[in-house]
Amino acid sequence: MLINISFLIVFFILLWLKSLISIFLALVIIFVISYKDLLKLGKKVFKSIVLFNLGISLGYLAMALFKDISPWYYILYINLKVFTMTFFVFWFFSKVSIVEFFSFSKELSYLLSITLSQIYSYKKTFEDFRLSYKARFIKNYRQRRNDFIKVVFSFFLKKSMSDSEQRVLAMRARGFFD
Repeated sequence: MLINISFLIVFFILLWLKSLISIFLALVIIFVISYKDLLKLGKKVFKSIVLFNLGISLGYLAMALFKDISPWYYILYINLKVFTMTFFVFWFFSKVSIVEFFSFSKELSYLLSITLSQIYSYKKTFEDFRLSYKARFIKNYRQRRNDFIKVVFSFFLKKSMSDSEQRVLAMRARGFFD
């Protein structure tokens, strides 16, 4: 329980920080603490936030151009803050089991186990699709890749709709919606 509270305190402190210097110092402290995993976590964090940050940054840049304001401080601020908070969360959960973290609540533990089982199931299914694609298609790569993406997307859409119905029924049977 102490770990949960300390995580929440640090997370909300990072959320509360307003100046670029304090966010940068917090990031440096987190980098120092995670020195062994710095590059591995840095790549992981960058990959997971790059599209989100790019979309937000470009949107704010476009708005700033229309309103004739300088967007650079805010763009740097929001990107640095998201990177710092995401890095902290990734580092924390690389040291603490997410299952242990949510063990204080029976309902959250149950929801987490459902979520993790679905993630691992989808990951395995996608890996099977990817390997079958690699094994079958060498020539006419581009056209077949587009067909492959459509089929896989359609499969996962149907699977997620079906799985969500099953999950709702299972949760209802266990009293989650009472």
